[in-house]
Amino acid sequence: MKRRDFITAAIATAAIAALPKAADAQEGTTMTTPATPRASGYVPVAGGEVYYAVYGEGEPLVLLHGGLMTHETFGPTLARLAEGRQVIGIDLQGHGRTLPFDRPMSYEAMADDVAAVLGHLGIGKADVMGYSLGGGTGLRLAVQHPELVERLVVVSTPFAWAGWHDYNAQGMRAMSGALAEGMKGSPLHDDYLRVAPDPANFPVLLDKIGQMMQADYDWSDEVRTITAPTMLIFADWDAVRTAHIAAFFELLGGGRQDAQWDGSGMNANRLAILPGATHYTIGTDPRLAETAIGFIDAE
Repeated sequence: MKRRDFITAAIATAAIAALPKAADAQEGTTMTTPATPRASGYVPVAGGEVYYAVYGEGEPLVLLHGGLMTHETFGPTLARLAEGRQVIGIDLQGHGRTLPFDRPMSYEAMADDVAAVLGHLGIGKADVMGYSLGGGTGLRLAVQHPELVERLVVVSTPFAWAGWHDYNAQGMRAMSGALAEGMKGSPLHDDYLRVAPDPANFPVLLDKIGQMMQADYDWSDEVRTITAPTMLIFADWDAVRTAHIAAFFELLGGGRQDAQWDGSGMNANRLAILPGATHYTIGTDPRLAETAIGFIDAE
């Protein structure tokens, strides 16, 4: 292996190893993932079928996980959200209980998959919350299917490839099936084995994510067109650049002027930064659910 390839592979492996194990609660909280969804199944989409599971009762909230994870990885966040609403967790293409199928992986295609799940369930409009890979998918859903999104919560996700720190960008682009052997015994691999219909597809998933990450993107023009009230949530020590976070909020019209004494200078969009959090801990941080609920339930 060339030295450069070794370094990038090491970066990818280190980043993967730092990600949380599914359903691990943060210290100081007793919330756990609901043991059994009240409904689950598969929905036909272009190229295959996508798994979904429904928890709780109330207004619908679509929950979209990060790369190499499943909807259950949200753990205590999922449990807290399901206390007051109908949470629809979706395993995105190649993740969890959803097979990779033959088509290339893209945010655009996965957003269409989410739209198909909502159509299958007869849900005309839902709140949507996505983290990292799921955040990009939720963002594309709001752009491609604006009629389906009531409120949008984007967690630890850039609007352009350039928004990632170099370390993280290199790691994602180094991802490939060649790393699968070295990941055996890691929390993410164990979680995949626990639910995957065919565990042999893990290298395929790594290949597809690595291929997807080779493409640059910049959705700044499309972000400006989003009509759903949107909250951005990041860690203060995130994998996304701090300057990019500020630019993201400004694309949504935020932070461009003083709010005025009566708040009349604000629009419907919000920005939250969780102190002492990282890209790898934010998904199960108890403050994530509380922050999202406050926004989703706002007048």
